[in-house]
Amino acid sequence: MRWDNLRLADAEGDASAVPLFARGAVARTFDTPEFKGMTFYEIQAKSIINKVPAASRVPFTHTINPYRGCSHACSYCLAGDTPVLMADGRAKPIAELRAGDRIFGTRLVGGRRRHVVTEVLDHWSTVKAAHRVTLADGTRLVASGEHRFLTERGWKHVTSEGARPFLRDGDRLVGCGRFAAPPKRDDDYRRGYLCAILSSPCALPGHPVRKAGERALPEEALDRARSYLGHFGADPALPSAGREPSSLFAVAESPSGEWMKGFVAGCLDAGGGHEADRLRAYLSALGFDRLDTSPASTRSGEDPAPIAPRGDPAPIALRGGPAAWLRLLHTVDPAVPGPHGLEGAVVESAADLRVVSVEPLGVRTPMYDITTGTGDFIADGVVSHNCFARKTHEYLDLDAGHDFDSKIVVKVNAAELARKELASPRWGGHHVAMGTNVDCYQRAEGRYRLMPGILRALTEAANPFSILTKGTLILRDLPLLVEAARVSEVSAAFSVGFVDERLWRAVEPGTPHPRRRLEACRRITDSGIACGVLMAPILPYLSDSPEQLEAAVREIAASGATHVTPIVLHLRPGAREWFLGWLSREHPRLVPRYLELYGRGAYAPKAYQERVSAQVRELARQYGIGRRASWRIQPDKPPPPEQLSLL
Repeated sequence: MRWDNLRLADAEGDASAVPLFARGAVARTFDTPEFKGMTFYEIQAKSIINKVPAASRVPFTHTINPYRGCSHACSYCLAGDTPVLMADGRAKPIAELRAGDRIFGTRLVGGRRRHVVTEVLDHWSTVKAAHRVTLADGTRLVASGEHRFLTERGWKHVTSEGARPFLRDGDRLVGCGRFAAPPKRDDDYRRGYLCAILSSPCALPGHPVRKAGERALPEEALDRARSYLGHFGADPALPSAGREPSSLFAVAESPSGEWMKGFVAGCLDAGGGHEADRLRAYLSALGFDRLDTSPASTRSGEDPAPIAPRGDPAPIALRGGPAAWLRLLHTVDPAVPGPHGLEGAVVESAADLRVVSVEPLGVRTPMYDITTGTGDFIADGVVSHNCFARKTHEYLDLDAGHDFDSKIVVKVNAAELARKELASPRWGGHHVAMGTNVDCYQRAEGRYRLMPGILRALTEAANPFSILTKGTLILRDLPLLVEAARVSEVSAAFSVGFVDERLWRAVEPGTPHPRRRLEACRRITDSGIACGVLMAPILPYLSDSPEQLEAAVREIAASGATHVTPIVLHLRPGAREWFLGWLSREHPRLVPRYLELYGRGAYAPKAYQERVSAQVRELARQYGIGRRASWRIQPDKPPPPEQLSLL
């Protein structure tokens, strides 16, 4: 798991390195609603002024970022139908998992990898190029190239890139073997299930246990039986125990495979009590012929799993250990899974899990991934790694998706470093842009208060700077901005891409309302500081209609903004995966249009950008943005140098 390296020691007690920042980092959580589920990593940074790469498309050369990650929470990987092994032994498509679900992961215990129950901590999706991994036993897994599976020689990515290890033909994966296909749950299956339940000696509702060894039918089985009876239009009130079922639910003369699966599932739920020969024949027909009928057999190294109770005259038990029981469970799907024996069992299989081929499918498709307590999970019978898919967070070995929103790196010595670096003889007095990577007035700033110290350091150095933010918290420091504007060029800008409230709640849930940001813009301009609006991001097909653009520009003009700059959404690696994952959940019909628009890189086509920019410029002209004269603080000019006299 990517976060394992932030622990001071792993499960075995070995020290582990913390990347880029010191081992002395302090991790804090706060019991307040606005920081629920967030962790703050307080570090002593080595530098604070960053030089922007020359290739970047930005009009500034240096930045200051006191935070990495953002508490604003503005909104990998396997195909969605990949089955994941749940704690009860069932399999569930990864797309349907949710945080809090209990599943199986693995852990090394005594030098051997064993099944352990763990919890899904997070779940998300993205859109990536698909690859199909085929194993010798017929298992087919669709995954992204970055995904990792456990082999006998360690973790390997699906495809090669750089020097990372990747799957090759012949590599043997680790796992319990491919999951069996579930029953179709058709009418034959339902009839078989009802036949077993209605002819069972189990005590049904209203009928007490009559003899030793008899047990009440579990509620889950009762609910399923009632549902199936209702499906056939029969009375959902179950008949008395042991009564002959109607001909509709009698034993089939030539049962289909689905009927037999339903019957066996009913037997498992009822706890046996049926004719052993019939049950054994059905099991054998379904491929389960390793059966034990001796009253108390425990052959070497194998404990039979009971299908019919030991107290029955002719008990039946399945041999083959947890793997065989799991296959039966998936094949017939009883309402009550029962004990499967996987907890603590060694991860092993007789199946041939050698890689036969890895093929690109030539399409990009929605992919899903999860974070678990063990850092792995069982995907269709093989051990799969948590595979974190926004980039500045990834170089710290943090996820660019959920971690970016919930794991915040705080450079607690930012002000001290700023004062030191601005005073250095090597510093050239360059303009410093803040908030261009991570918002410096995000919610975390309300607690850590790093910006006042940074602003004072910039003021002492009379260094020009600008601030871009979505946070109205900047108003707290308005007196400091006014003080700085008296000695150097200072400007601010708010990021407001749209004023649609529903879109704001969906895309930028942790930010102040767009109208609150525009009100803050008005207060800053009224204080004599130039404050504009970066109309960003403009979201194709979501916020770019003529009506939406006009509504936004109209309110920007009313705020007194000194200028407006439209910027169409750009999707750099990291942000791209996160946004397309959100889009696939919220607006799946738009995914193909976005893939077409952004198929060649991070930016929308130039023609599209120019069309949107022209619309915004014309609207700004109509509403008079930038034409109104307003009072501005003028920096004090230094006195002219005094000519010294020789006398």
